[in-house]
Amino acid sequence: MVFPKNFMWGGATSAEQIEGAYLKDGKLESTADMMTLAESSHPRKITSKVEKDEFYPSHVAIDYYHHYAEDIKLFAEMGFNSYRFSIAWSRIFPHGDDETPNEKGLAFYDKIVDLCISYGIEPVVTIQHFDTPMGLKKYGFWDSRETMRFYVRYAETLFKHFKGRVKYWLTFNEINNMSTMPWNAGGISLDATTETKERAAYYQLLASAKAVKTAHEIDPQNKVGMMYNGHFSYAATCDPKDVLGNYAFQKKMLFYSDVQARGYYPNYKLKELEREHTELPFEENDKETLKQGKVDFISFSYYLTHVCGQKTTGVIKGLQGLETGYSNPYLTKSNWGWPIDPEGLRYGLNMLFDRYQLPLMIVENGLGAVDHVEKDGSIHDYYRIAYIKAHLLELEKAIDIDGVPVLGYLSWAPVDLVAASTGQMKKRYGYIYVDLDDHGHGTFKRSKKDSFYWYQKIIETNGQYLHRKLEWEKD
Repeated sequence: MVFPKNFMWGGATSAEQIEGAYLKDGKLESTADMMTLAESSHPRKITSKVEKDEFYPSHVAIDYYHHYAEDIKLFAEMGFNSYRFSIAWSRIFPHGDDETPNEKGLAFYDKIVDLCISYGIEPVVTIQHFDTPMGLKKYGFWDSRETMRFYVRYAETLFKHFKGRVKYWLTFNEINNMSTMPWNAGGISLDATTETKERAAYYQLLASAKAVKTAHEIDPQNKVGMMYNGHFSYAATCDPKDVLGNYAFQKKMLFYSDVQARGYYPNYKLKELEREHTELPFEENDKETLKQGKVDFISFSYYLTHVCGQKTTGVIKGLQGLETGYSNPYLTKSNWGWPIDPEGLRYGLNMLFDRYQLPLMIVENGLGAVDHVEKDGSIHDYYRIAYIKAHLLELEKAIDIDGVPVLGYLSWAPVDLVAASTGQMKKRYGYIYVDLDDHGHGTFKRSKKDSFYWYQKIIETNGQYLHRKLEWEKD
């Protein structure tokens, strides 16, 4: 058996992309609720308040708030033994700085956790996934030590409330997005200064360390991981300037996991801050906190690879991520222009394990594509199956040939949801189709795609079905 006996098979979602009910049962607005739908050539906008003439996809999403039982039952039918989801901070502490938690919010997640456990599904909980409470705006969102303290109180509340029921935790979703998508990561403006983003990153790294330490104190059985946005890159050429340019880009991204896995700011980062005349808001005991709050495992998302070199500056490209100055002529692209690179997953797995010597968990991997519903209701998403299969075969090599310890594969996403980059529904990721268009019109009916039955077989055979040739595959 190549995949470990207790390998974690499942899927991953986030509260802001599925739940909807954004003001129900005491929940208040988050930064995610200020993001509009991308329309044709116009990217998503971030507004300071909810405007009547704009459509905000997170407000309704796929209405998981009222469909969670149906969805989790379908996950169980696929054979999931694990499910990664996030808890909305503003559902537990509506303003972010409330003195006591919202009991109705906790009760909602009680139902999700207990239902998962009843199906034999291990909950993997992300504490913050792109949704800082808007009530923390008065503190500057994550450019504030106060926000860090409120986050730690929120995390401690979760650890105590779900003690014995949730063992796997992720402190922040794609924490390195503070360098590329700072609004998503922590309510920081896209045009904020480098110094502001560095301070916000520092407070999140410190908050993560405090949360790890607290989680272990509350329950020694807790396993707390960091979550890296899988920015892996190749040098444009063997020109030493391109090699060094690529290395500089990788360090800019991996600095976050370096701190969370090693427990200190690396020298290369300290030198960078010195060159930029940026001072971090160090206080007494901060360094010891970082050291004591090292994570137990590394989780990451993986969708694509980059090509970098001497022209790469890591320029922010709105909510679409990065423009590195290069493209890869050896790879095909998705409908949304993302390079498809299954072998890059194996490369990334090896890079992370070689660097940290910690167990790894893939908590996002999937294909955003347009699906077509046939007259009989069937959805033949062979392209999604081909994508997932190719990546799983490379994962298998990483485990079997390279000896990388991988805890699990939680694909993005088991059910169609609002795309983070565009706010669209037509950019579908799920094994389960949701009858809903970009503007929130539809019946919300759930339907199984062909990929549902294929992934079911993969889980049932612990990956052995990967080697079965499918009808549409070429020789």
